[in-house]
Amino acid sequence: MNHPIFIIAGAAIMDVLARPVDPSVFRTGSIPAKGITMRTGGDAMNEAKALSSLGNPVRLISKLGRDTAGDTIMAECAMSHIDTSCIRRSGDIPTSVNIVLVDDQGERHFITSPRGTLRNLYPEDIPDSALEGSKFFCFASIFVSPFFDNAALTDLFRRVKDQKMTLCADMTKCKNKETLADMKECLSLLDYVFPNYEEAALLTGETDLDDIADAFLQCGVKHVVIKNGSRGCFIKTNQERWEIPAYSGAKCIDTTGAGDTFTACFLHALGKNFSLPDCGRFANAGASICIENLGACGAGNDINVILKRAGLEE
Repeated sequence: MNHPIFIIAGAAIMDVLARPVDPSVFRTGSIPAKGITMRTGGDAMNEAKALSSLGNPVRLISKLGRDTAGDTIMAECAMSHIDTSCIRRSGDIPTSVNIVLVDDQGERHFITSPRGTLRNLYPEDIPDSALEGSKFFCFASIFVSPFFDNAALTDLFRRVKDQKMTLCADMTKCKNKETLADMKECLSLLDYVFPNYEEAALLTGETDLDDIADAFLQCGVKHVVIKNGSRGCFIKTNQERWEIPAYSGAKCIDTTGAGDTFTACFLHALGKNFSLPDCGRFANAGASICIENLGACGAGNDINVILKRAGLEE
């Protein structure tokens, strides 16, 4: 394992996906699906796999059970050359398995269990030793584990900053009506934040992209990157703003993992010193590859395809 450039912390689970599925299954009891598959999932796992597929040394910090699902994730990490030395395994908590029902528009509907590892990552699962020797740290799972509240995230983020790393975070929807004011202390430490539009609007109480981004910036976040689905992405700092349109040629099969792939591709581009607009173009292009397949497949391993879709070919 090469010296990790990226450390990704958060959820690693298994997804069982079926598409297309509509509400009639609850009336008929059974419907045919074009595709049913089982894939690794979880935002941290998805980001780590995508980064590794692009040739980046990655360390994954997560929690798994000592069970078949956990073994499968560890094997996938080994195949993807992901450093698993900081994955904690527990015999008391099962590895989370999500049921993902995908409709004919590619949108996902999840069935999850709060008793698995997905909701049971603790601050003590991320010791100081796990944070050493890297350039970028991304906490992929704000609002996923209830044990990482504002206070716990603030402590973790301060420890990351002590290591002189670029600090990034992704998130899901807030679960307990948290507001930006509730999360301001930890957010103030972030160099980059990567919410999608719905997540960002819910947390800020704003609906306009500029207003949403300004609310994060006023908390102290240095770069706000809002994933905006088929519209692409919106990037804003205290000095500049960009709206980057999505790649228009993709056929959407399943959006599972697309946001995580976007974040991973943006991080990859940051690591290669791309400009912020080009980071957005590269990330949009990577996500476009993910949505063309069932499950969190990432952006593939042919970087030239991403560069071509992003319009960044030399």
